[in-house]
Amino acid sequence: MTGYKGLLVASCLFAVVSGSYAEVLTSTGREKEKELKFIFVTTCKDEAFFNPVKKGVADAARKMNVKCEWVGTEEVDLKEQAQMVKDAIAKGYDGIAVDMIDAKAFDEVATAAAAKGIPLVSFNTDDTTENARLSTVAQNLYHAGVTAGKIAATVIKPESQVLITEHSAGISALEDRARGMQDSLKDKNIKVTILITGTSAKDAAVKVAKALKDNPGISAVLSTGQADTEGAGVAVEKEFKDKGIYVGGFDLSSETLRLVESGVISFTIDQQPYIQGFYPVIQLALRCRYGIMPPSMDAGAAVITRANAAAVAGLVKKGYR
Repeated sequence: MTGYKGLLVASCLFAVVSGSYAEVLTSTGREKEKELKFIFVTTCKDEAFFNPVKKGVADAARKMNVKCEWVGTEEVDLKEQAQMVKDAIAKGYDGIAVDMIDAKAFDEVATAAAAKGIPLVSFNTDDTTENARLSTVAQNLYHAGVTAGKIAATVIKPESQVLITEHSAGISALEDRARGMQDSLKDKNIKVTILITGTSAKDAAVKVAKALKDNPGISAVLSTGQADTEGAGVAVEKEFKDKGIYVGGFDLSSETLRLVESGVISFTIDQQPYIQGFYPVIQLALRCRYGIMPPSMDAGAAVITRANAAAVAGLVKKGYR
């Protein structure tokens, strides 16, 4: 026992000394290092979904002693977004992170960045096609859709009419999730209607409510993003609460979690957006300073149900989920 205590004390002393030494090295190193400047270029830049992404960016920027700028389009505009990347290359940013929502739209600008020696990574959405980006931090979207579909398949009956919602058209992430859902429900022989709701939860609620009124045979709503998941829950709670309509979807908001806790929304899948902002900053900084090649990362598919919604809600308020 005496030897164990001695080892424990020595370990603690080593940890304290090592920690202090690490702080000295970090401080000394930062005085000599150039302050890097990175830019994140996204679609729908002000959508509530991106709040934890922005927090992740800010937290990592402080840790790595870099500056980060957040820019993007108001809605889905591939040409405008690609032009923003071109502008960032021309302005000489040290690193670029792009929300690659389309299979081909960013190939040219990714190649242009590589030619200038500017590391470019993708975040949040990436359809996995080959181009000059170095890595991606994003959810495996199709597999996440399969997960959602498998959960829904335990409840949805064969031959059911199902409404699948997407907040915007032409976003591969949403299409991949929808495809995964449908593949998981193939054995059910369901009839699917696709609805584009818009990026506002309020607008989504109106459009979902109309779709349910126009098609009273719909028994389930499966949503692919934050605005339409929240909107579907609000619509069902306000106008169809006693109709037994099943609702499931993606992403988190305080309102979505309230609806999950109340049982209106049966589940939502969190793609953990905080790390989609945090790790690209780390990767770009390591690449610029030490030549370390960025690794791609799956942001995961965390299932949130009534059982764990309250615990997650506290983290949403803090900006981590």
